[in-house]
Amino acid sequence: MSANPKPQTATTEQPWTIKRLLDWTTEFFHSKQLDSSRLSAEILLAEAMGCPRIQLYTQFDIVPDETALASYRSWVKRHAKGEPVAYLVGHKEFFSLKFSVDSNVLIPRPETEHVILTAIESAKRFSHSPIRISDVGTGSGCIAITLAKHIDNSQVIGLDISPEAINVAHSNVDLHKTQNVSLVVSDLFENLPGEFKPDIIVSNPPYIGRNEVDTVDASVKDYEPDIALFAGDDGLEVVRRLVSDSANLLSSGGILIFETSPIVFDDCLKIVDSESAFSEPEVIKDYSNQRRVIQAVKK
Repeated sequence: MSANPKPQTATTEQPWTIKRLLDWTTEFFHSKQLDSSRLSAEILLAEAMGCPRIQLYTQFDIVPDETALASYRSWVKRHAKGEPVAYLVGHKEFFSLKFSVDSNVLIPRPETEHVILTAIESAKRFSHSPIRISDVGTGSGCIAITLAKHIDNSQVIGLDISPEAINVAHSNVDLHKTQNVSLVVSDLFENLPGEFKPDIIVSNPPYIGRNEVDTVDASVKDYEPDIALFAGDDGLEVVRRLVSDSANLLSSGGILIFETSPIVFDDCLKIVDSESAFSEPEVIKDYSNQRRVIQAVKK
């Protein structure tokens, strides 16, 4: 079977129905050792046909038109080479919300939902209004926008060093009509408005070290933005600054919540522990029972 499925051209050839396309593509992606082969095939085909993914299951015997098939065939080839599905279709679901993404921002991942859950719970500690939240390294804006929609009376500022990322975040603010979210091009807190004193600081900072680049999946390091992935040789350059600056910026009782990886988790804990302004940090595990998120309260 060719990697370029085409519409039926002869009476002896089986038609390329939705079911046949999905079955073939799933096996093809699996042979390339790609994760979530069936899901990826479904997302690409639904996008090519302009229909909800669930609708594919009610149309298994339908043969997509040539325009849809051409788009699908192109995306299948590109994904087989490692290009992420989210960049191909231009969006990704996060916390049951749809976010526009491109190669200027990280693709939202399920692990980051633990930052959201932790922040929503932590926001209950504050009785004043508005609850001020800073999202450092906002990227697509998925954290900032999700928190703005789920925490009542919140005022959120998303910060990112990349103007291109901020442009993507702006498109998502418009998409979700979150008027309580502002966006600023900023290296960490450098351009945070002086009058904005955050109660909660959240972040999914770069935390991969250059010395572990060979362990990073090619679909990540070859396609996602370098500046959002890597932070010096040990992966801790941004975390060190984030913790130190947050300790100075937060008022008493303010909360820092950030994601990191199991590889550097112990080192991140030591960085927080060494900052006397914070009480003992709390560890939050992800869906795979891996230590993923650190929460620290300013004394």
